[in-house]
Amino acid sequence: MSTPAPGLPMVVPAPGLPARVRIHEVGPRDGLQNEKAQVPTEVKAEFIHRLADAGLTTIEATSFVHPRWVPQLADAEALFPLVSEVPVALPVLVPNDRGLDRALALGATRVAVFASATESFAKANLNRTVDEALAMFDPVVSRAKAEGLHVRGYLSMCFGDPWEGPVAVHQVVRVCKALRDMGCDELSLGDTIGVATPGHVAELLSALNADGVPAPALGVHFHDTYGQALANTLAALQHGVTTVDASAGGLGGCPYARSATGNLATEDLVWMLHGLGIDTGVDLGRLTATSVWMAGRLGRPSPSRTVRALSHQEQ
Repeated sequence: MSTPAPGLPMVVPAPGLPARVRIHEVGPRDGLQNEKAQVPTEVKAEFIHRLADAGLTTIEATSFVHPRWVPQLADAEALFPLVSEVPVALPVLVPNDRGLDRALALGATRVAVFASATESFAKANLNRTVDEALAMFDPVVSRAKAEGLHVRGYLSMCFGDPWEGPVAVHQVVRVCKALRDMGCDELSLGDTIGVATPGHVAELLSALNADGVPAPALGVHFHDTYGQALANTLAALQHGVTTVDASAGGLGGCPYARSATGNLATEDLVWMLHGLGIDTGVDLGRLTATSVWMAGRLGRPSPSRTVRALSHQEQ
């Protein structure tokens, strides 16, 4: 493992950007759910502990979905007790009432539901229409809020869909409003197949703000399919967004969308943010070492450019 020359990246702040960004780390859930091989529960637990030691304060731990849907996360009940004492936020995905029951039984305090802006993806991911999926989530969110939980609403296909093509901004706004109205504390706007560009990001955020969804209630979740994830993130920051989803080492994509490639790598995001003088609380050296360690467990190099640059992994 190497470190950059002292003083790099050079800190040059840009006007109009937030002083601090909260990184919502999705590697242990969104990253590992796409692995072909089963990652041992103990390795997942160590991954989460290492990410917390690197300074990440929100780490998405697992998903309480039926094992048939996502067999890679079938060990949720075994994993969560191994990490529940880690002093960070540990949100978990719950697709329905049964998933919420399982999360509550283990003491989870932050949950997330996963909706779609398009009919095609709702059908592929949930076997429901968009409105049927929202109807399914409504009682889940209501009960989670009644139990005092923080609820995040994921929204996939906000910028494009592999079956339908372009997704109208008003279509995304409608589903966002529905999730907010049912009680979601936070929404994550997903560019599931990585087709967004900065102008599109700004247009969607402006439309959401105009319809009463404020920037502090929004997070962004970009994929780097066309190399646009960091540019899109910067556009979101310029619009007042302060929560950014990322995956350590660039792990993950989406099992239900064939054209989806890896998530924005947390290390690449941290390098940019630190260069802009934006506080993340993350130790980049420790984070990079963690991703190198996980890459070794998975048997392949990390796709993160920053990890490769700092560790001299094979290109």
